[in-house]
Amino acid sequence: MKRYLAILAIAIPALAGPTGALAQGWPDYGRPSYGAGRGDQDQARDAVRGGRQVSLGQVIAAIRGSGVQGRQLNTTMGDYRGRPAYFVQWQTPDNRVIIFIVDAESGAVVGRQGG
Repeated sequence: MKRYLAILAIAIPALAGPTGALAQGWPDYGRPSYGAGRGDQDQARDAVRGGRQVSLGQVIAAIRGSGVQGRQLNTTMGDYRGRPAYFVQWQTPDNRVIIFIVDAESGAVVGRQGG
């Protein structure tokens, strides 16, 4: 019985996970947190349904239409120059990563970083 209690005394705190004192936040480098999950999907879905912004499919089509080959890695929402924007991480065939900034209301590619 003592052995069973000793095992429980060790196992229960381990199953509870790390304490709050051990948890650390991610640093903010002054840019959107790509893929942070701040409710971006819900907000974007509501805005697309309400006709206030274009869909992600239209955004991907705009990027492909700009002549850059590759594939989408990740997308998040944010503000760019005071307007809602999609920030799309895009991987080219030679493994470069470009972040396209697409105006969420018009669907136009308004900027890019990297690559």
